[in-house]
Amino acid sequence: MKIHVLESYEELSERAAEVLIGELERKKNLLLCAATGNTPGGVYSAFVKEHRQSPGLFSDVNIIKLDEWGGIPMDDPGTCESYLQTQLIKPLHVESSRYISFNSNPEDPQAECKRIGGQLDKFGGIDVCIVGLGMNGHIALNEPADFLEPDIHIARLSATSLTHSMVSEMDKKPGFGLTLGMKAILESRLILMLVNGKKKKEMARSFLSRKVTTQLPASFLWLHPNAICFIDREAY
Repeated sequence: MKIHVLESYEELSERAAEVLIGELERKKNLLLCAATGNTPGGVYSAFVKEHRQSPGLFSDVNIIKLDEWGGIPMDDPGTCESYLQTQLIKPLHVESSRYISFNSNPEDPQAECKRIGGQLDKFGGIDVCIVGLGMNGHIALNEPADFLEPDIHIARLSATSLTHSMVSEMDKKPGFGLTLGMKAILESRLILMLVNGKKKKEMARSFLSRKVTTQLPASFLWLHPNAICFIDREAY
């Protein structure tokens, strides 16, 4: 893994966006796996800014949602769906045929996981996966545990995940999570890990120790042949 320490969140976002745009220039129809939350917002803003200048570059991009809060309406402002629609899908004019999205409130969560897996298989896997570092070391909603699920699955949310800022905005709290498993993430051609802010400093220290453990799922990125970590000075 390549580690890049940047002086500010703004610089982190710009550098990560440059890499992402470079990948898109090489493959216009790449499949981007998009995380949600505060950290990737700056990258997406830079991405949308580039779209305004070169809209043709984004005409074939495909997006898959990394994870979703389960048991709440899709139009709840706290869902990953609402976030991505605002940050990426609508600004980039991504058609539904180019967007793979978990339903946040499926009748059959297990069938929903299977559906997403089938759509992902049609694309032949993820080209670029954007992930953040959870406060408890999770990656997507792969929570710390004695073992990790390889496939797309229903996640039992940890107490830490339930304190996430997105959840705090919800009237109804999620009862579970829906998430890509470690297999799909680690099979991505390129992974961009984004880490920022003082609140991530302690977990970043554990992550940067390079010790691979299921109690810190993000540590499995050390096993990936093409992963880049952008971390700002505050977190580092």
